[in-house]
Amino acid sequence: MFLTRVFLIFWFAIYAGCSTAHEFWIEPDAFQIASNGNITATLKNGQRFQGISLAYFNKKISRFEVITNDKVQTVRGRMGDNPALDMPAPQDGLIIVVHETTPAFVTYSEWDKFLAFANHKSFPDIKARHMQNGFGPVPFIERYTRHAKALISVGNGVGVDREIGLKTEFVALTNPYAPDFDGTMLVRLLYKGIPRPYAQIEVFDRGAGGDVTISLHRTNSDGVASILVASGHDYLFDGVVLIAADNSEKAVWDTFWATLTFAVPIK
Repeated sequence: MFLTRVFLIFWFAIYAGCSTAHEFWIEPDAFQIASNGNITATLKNGQRFQGISLAYFNKKISRFEVITNDKVQTVRGRMGDNPALDMPAPQDGLIIVVHETTPAFVTYSEWDKFLAFANHKSFPDIKARHMQNGFGPVPFIERYTRHAKALISVGNGVGVDREIGLKTEFVALTNPYAPDFDGTMLVRLLYKGIPRPYAQIEVFDRGAGGDVTISLHRTNSDGVASILVASGHDYLFDGVVLIAADNSEKAVWDTFWATLTFAVPIK
């Protein structure tokens, strides 16, 4: 019992120490897998598409699934598993891995830090919104959840992404593993199933040598963005919703983080 409690405290401290200002994503060991291969992926938290690996911790998981066609498999790991996902590929095609976390909280004791975060995520009116909502000065609490999706090709990689029902999510409208993929990634960004018009998308582009470049994009009136991607590169797309907290005795703000990871094969 003592060792179990120490273990839980250890992992909770790691998760709690991952700042809300960092991205959270699913990183497969390989985005392209041969038929009958094994899918392994780690949960990552960090910046600039680089970060620490988070082990499987069921108290921090709201949803963790592997989806192909109409088949949904819940990922059930053991406490401390790292990588958090390690399973045989269910079949050939486009595999969708989704992960949602339970809520976590961060306390802001400096207004400038929250302002910098909000500005970076394209919420320049946050000060006015804070005052209009009657929120007091620091310290105040933000509640946040992560909503990650990864696209993996098994065998032929044929298939299409679709809306999975995450709180907020990217839906890929093109398959980067398809033979006729033309280098333009079309994605729709949703919140509660509704497209987010003119929302910011932060794109992390990692080349074969590991160098990462970052660019900012914006969805159109239909919540769709068209983003050029390069052959042989890995990608992390990030989009954040920032709204006044609902049904919380502690938090005044809610942030919901959507991420999408995928790779573009070398042709």
